[in-house]
Amino acid sequence: MAKPLALDFDPIARADELWTNRWGGVPAMSAITSVMRAHQILLSRVDAVVKPYGLTFARYEALVLLTFSRTGELSLSKIGERLMVHPTSVTNTIDRLVRAGLVARRPNPLDGRGVLAAITDQGREVVEQATRELMAVDFGMEGYSAAQCHEVFELLRPLRVDAGDFTPPAGE
Repeated sequence: MAKPLALDFDPIARADELWTNRWGGVPAMSAITSVMRAHQILLSRVDAVVKPYGLTFARYEALVLLTFSRTGELSLSKIGERLMVHPTSVTNTIDRLVRAGLVARRPNPLDGRGVLAAITDQGREVVEQATRELMAVDFGMEGYSAAQCHEVFELLRPLRVDAGDFTPPAGE
């Protein structure tokens, strides 16, 4: 886990104050800085939970995605699309999961050049154990209530819509 900074002041609030004095108030600056710091903290927390399984959160997400598929396997392009990551990242993630024995590669029978990643029995076991541990610590967000977690999700949703991640249902 990330080493606590243990400062006697909020560095983001201080940066916001200095920014405002120099360039004027821009609430988005302190918001983005807070989101980026939160990302660092949360990633450190969840990685600490999944590390004993030889995983990073990115590899854990790929395993979870494979468990959600009907057949336990997906094309690498579909994995990249669903996890919203670059194809190179998917290849690296799957390569590491294959080396760990958690995923197997096989040719895609529907695409002669394509490859499928299939979760192994060991992969299923690992993802179940890691999931139990992540749920026990509320995925690193134990300081938040369920309602607050939902609020965070809703606050960030327009950003994802604006980025083109998905099209919300009509009337939303």
